[in-house]
Amino acid sequence: MEGDTASVVEQLALRKARTVAALRPDALVVGCDSLLDVDGEAWGKAASAAEAVQRWRLLRGRSATLVTGHCLIDALSAAEAAEVVATTVRFGRPSDAEIDAYVATGEPLAVAGGFTIEGRGAPFVDGVDGDPGNVIGLSIPALRRLLAQLGIAITDLWG
Repeated sequence: MEGDTASVVEQLALRKARTVAALRPDALVVGCDSLLDVDGEAWGKAASAAEAVQRWRLLRGRSATLVTGHCLIDALSAAEAAEVVATTVRFGRPSDAEIDAYVATGEPLAVAGGFTIEGRGAPFVDGVDGDPGNVIGLSIPALRRLLAQLGIAITDLWG
C-alpha cells in the first residue's frame, strides 16, 4: 500500500466522520474516502471528461490500487477507530470507442479513479485482488473490525 495515499485517505475519512459526528451526537458514524494509487500517484475524481478519457487510456491493461480510508465514531462516547484498506484493480482493455462512450455517461467523473465495478464500468474491469466492497466504497470486513475495536459486535446491529 502506498504510504502517502493511505495517509491522505485516512485523514479524509477521519475529517468526514468527525464532521458528521459533531452534527449527530447520538449516532454511530462511518466516514470513508478513496483514491486510486497509480504508480505512487493518487487519483481522485477526474476534473473533466478529457482527463477521464486520458486516465482510462493509461489504465488499459494495467493494475492499480484502490485505497480507502475508513473511520468509525461512536459519537455518544466519542470513541473512534480507523483503518485503511487497499485492493488491487485489474483493468481490461476497452477500445477507444468504449472509453469515449463510458466517459460520456458521466459515471467516471463522479468516482475516485474514474471507474466503478458495480455500474457501467464493470465490463472494463477484469477483476480485483482483495475486498471488492472496498472498491465500491465500504469494506464490510473492515467495518466489522472497527466495530469490534469500539466494543460493538456487528451482530448487535442486525436488529
